[in-house]
Amino acid sequence: MENKKTNKKFTLIFIVLLTVGITYGGYKYIHSLSHETTDDAQVAKKMNPIIPRVGGYITKVFVKDNDVVKKGDTLFVIDHNDYIVKVEEAKANLAAAENNLEVAKADTGTAQANVSVSDANVQSASGSIETAKIRLRRAAADFERYNNLYKNHSITKQQFEQAEAAKQEAQSQLQILQDQQKASAFQRTVASARTNVSNKQVLVAAANVKKAQAALDAANLNLGYTVVTASIDGQVSTVDLQPGQLVQPGQSVFYLINNNDVWVVANFKETQLNKMREGQKVKLKIDAFPGDEFEGEVHSFSPATGSKFSLLPPDNASGNFVKTVQRLPIRINFTENNDKEKVKLLRSGMNVDVDVILK
Repeated sequence: MENKKTNKKFTLIFIVLLTVGITYGGYKYIHSLSHETTDDAQVAKKMNPIIPRVGGYITKVFVKDNDVVKKGDTLFVIDHNDYIVKVEEAKANLAAAENNLEVAKADTGTAQANVSVSDANVQSASGSIETAKIRLRRAAADFERYNNLYKNHSITKQQFEQAEAAKQEAQSQLQILQDQQKASAFQRTVASARTNVSNKQVLVAAANVKKAQAALDAANLNLGYTVVTASIDGQVSTVDLQPGQLVQPGQSVFYLINNNDVWVVANFKETQLNKMREGQKVKLKIDAFPGDEFEGEVHSFSPATGSKFSLLPPDNASGNFVKTVQRLPIRINFTENNDKEKVKLLRSGMNVDVDVILK
């Protein structure tokens, strides 16, 4: 009788367990038809690295570990004495370049004045030559007339010689004026060439002024970069800085986390992605808040699997002995239906259980 009762109890327990297992299995199967889940997910936030643009020794640090800062707050200051010297040097170079430009402009003005004087001399010589030519024609005509009269013995030899001398004097005067005109033309050519050179020197001097101004602007920028400020509202990470420490440009010294922008990165297996689409609703359970359920929405899919972004991407082709199922990061945004205060309490890296509703 005891064996029969034991067998009945065992049978009853077996039936109960079987019923529970079938019920749970059926539930899981039905649930899987309209849901995709993963526990490989974490809370994510923007982590802005604080990177100084100039190098130097730190003189003062204004923040401590985990401090909350506002955009524009000073984080730390780099010794600026060297950069002040560079600004003063750039100012001196700019002043010298501006003086050189003024000198070049003055030389250009002088050269242009010389061209104008040469032009006036050439024009004056041209007028005098025309007058000299008229005098020469008149003297030549007088000489021919006096020559004929002298041949006829109508005038004295003295009168003939006076006419001949007047002709020669007119010829000499014309030759002198023509030589002066050639000299003035040559001087004008030289003055014009000097003007072109002066104009180019002005362009070079103006370019040097711009170059010196750019150097001064760069020096002022570098001087301003010695004060490192927060680019956004956020919370700093561990601040491992102290006065006297040397930092280099491009060196990441700590992080500034934006607590106002939070989302979830879920790594789903590639075999789970067939029915997943952007815009689908998501239920989120975060280990930090075990009694709460958050609501999200599928925002976007990564363009590549997580392994492809690693330093040494593995080669898991189908021809390998072991085929590894890959995971694809998916961004899930929190909706407006969540408790905003609790969302603000979330920290990057917290574990999340994700349930995507497919239908």
